[in-house]
Amino acid sequence: MKKTNLLKKMAAPIVLSAFSAASINAQAALVDVKVTIENLAPTNTLAFAPLRLAFHNGSFDSFDIGSPASSAIISIAEGGSGSDWFPAFAAADPTAVLGTVAAGGPAVTSGNAGVNNGFSSTASNTFRVDTSENAFFSFANMVVPSNDLFLANDEPLQLFDANGNLQITQIFQTIGSIWDANSEVADASAAAFVVGGNNGNRTSENGLVAFDYSELAVFDGLSTPAGYEFDFDALSANSPIYSISFEANTVPVSAPATIAMFSLAGLGFALRRKNLKRK
Repeated sequence: MKKTNLLKKMAAPIVLSAFSAASINAQAALVDVKVTIENLAPTNTLAFAPLRLAFHNGSFDSFDIGSPASSAIISIAEGGSGSDWFPAFAAADPTAVLGTVAAGGPAVTSGNAGVNNGFSSTASNTFRVDTSENAFFSFANMVVPSNDLFLANDEPLQLFDANGNLQITQIFQTIGSIWDANSEVADASAAAFVVGGNNGNRTSENGLVAFDYSELAVFDGLSTPAGYEFDFDALSANSPIYSISFEANTVPVSAPATIAMFSLAGLGFALRRKNLKRK
């Protein structure tokens, strides 16, 4: 057999293998991630604004302990909207997958969910993520009632490994996980999720971001829109108050990609057959 014929016989299978591997790897990196949140706090205590989240490349950090709160994290801590958090994230990482897990409003405790109100204790949403680009995860949401308390990760969490496998299936937060942006003075009359409070009012505090839940005591005994009175003494420092769970499912190979793979396979077999006849 001539050397040129041998190379021709080998060429099609090699191209086919490379194409197939590239297709499989590309699809394996694409996953649908179901994110579920749950309020685990004791009855008559904390509620949580909708979770704002991002799957990203690890380059964005919206706040740092011991530093003044940025406008990005303030938009979470003082109102829960993320009106500055989302644009800041998108500007820093244009390929990031940004989104929200909401429960039709604040997620209340299971003991308060649906008790003469329309609030829930859990919610979920699904996001399509390319793990080769967005292996990291960040989240932030407002803790209520409060003026500027929030939950968030200071440093990006690597959610997926290099092969696109889920490394973290659940995140728990405790009372000690609560951050105080120290950007607004604690004042029940200007707080969120307090009957009679006006969250649009504020008094600047100009402090530094720190772990601190002590100002929750300001709201002890006050009524919430969910119909219960806030009970500060029911909170325990070591008990989980909130969880974020992850379930990842690989996105199936699309029909066009499958057809292309079989078409190339047919071409490879045809070339091999033609070369064998010339042998």
